[in-house]
Amino acid sequence: MRIELSGPDISEAEKQAVVAVLSSGRLSLGPKVEEFERAVASYVGAKHAIACSSGTCGLHLLIRAIGVQPGDEVVTTPFSFVASSNCVLFEKGKPVFVDIEPDTWNIDPKAMGAAITSKTKALLPVDAFGQVAKMNEVLDLARKHKLRVIEDSCEALGSTYNGKRAGSLADAGVFGFYPNKQITTGEGGMITTNDDQIAAMCRSMRNQGRDTMSWLAHDRLGYNYRLSDINCAIGVVQMQRIEEILGKRNRVADWYKQRLGGESRVSFQRVIPECKLSWFVFVVKLADSYSEENRNTVIQRLRDAGIGCSNYFAPIHLQKFYREDLGYKQGQFPVCERVAARTIALPFHCHLTESQVDEVCATLKKLL
Repeated sequence: MRIELSGPDISEAEKQAVVAVLSSGRLSLGPKVEEFERAVASYVGAKHAIACSSGTCGLHLLIRAIGVQPGDEVVTTPFSFVASSNCVLFEKGKPVFVDIEPDTWNIDPKAMGAAITSKTKALLPVDAFGQVAKMNEVLDLARKHKLRVIEDSCEALGSTYNGKRAGSLADAGVFGFYPNKQITTGEGGMITTNDDQIAAMCRSMRNQGRDTMSWLAHDRLGYNYRLSDINCAIGVVQMQRIEEILGKRNRVADWYKQRLGGESRVSFQRVIPECKLSWFVFVVKLADSYSEENRNTVIQRLRDAGIGCSNYFAPIHLQKFYREDLGYKQGQFPVCERVAARTIALPFHCHLTESQVDEVCATLKKLL
């Protein structure tokens, strides 16, 4: 691609930090892990931060930490990356999908409330594309029904809701640091929580179930979900640069909004007043007069022109094994399906130039 879909913002400082760790001889379970955890906890406003090898691993650890058992239900959204519901299946729980709002593209709290049963163990809202879900309504439901809430903020580092950071609003939150995220560690994730018990359980389970540093003492079933000091060294520098990085991403988003804001054939995700958005991706939705086939043709022709782009998201309930193993069908969540059939993620990263955004928008308009 001449214009890449995504890419990390890595400076010389991150490279030097990695070299320093390599020279130290402490590649794992060293001081950079705790330094990165402290930086994220302080930024988010959480008591604890627990580094892990991916956002998916963080979600899995939280599902175990809150005690989801086989048959327990977790209410969540089908308009997300597949990990947000796979984490429930890992423990033989049941992800219960409800539809999304047609404008915010986030889970519909009213539908969420209607889906709660005696088997419901937790609610798992997703901050889609960086927009925080309507957490006041979600938390009201949780209090009413005595449920736990996990906030999937993997795409929302830096976003706020009523002035509070994403990842600090529920029993626990999770961030992901894949290279297309706001900050990156290559691969990596972070759990944030104010709950001492959840934090202790997650720290133990990410490190093979150890409660002490005795290497061969294991108190519970655990995993190797650790994040290395090499990754965390990158994360420490990225957190030092986070406002710079978010500012660059906001500038690119503004360029797109200026050029596409008056285009009737596309629309943007509506950002609720309570949320200040930290930009993860720039996604447009084609008008309903366009079909999914039209959308796919536009994506292919953008790629043919050297412009990276993708559909975003594909509904989880229509993934092959969700249909075959869990019995989900087309038509069950029509709003999600209608939105997903028409979304296009355009090139979005810190290194995009204004002239490249001009080219992307002009080409998109021409194809439409």
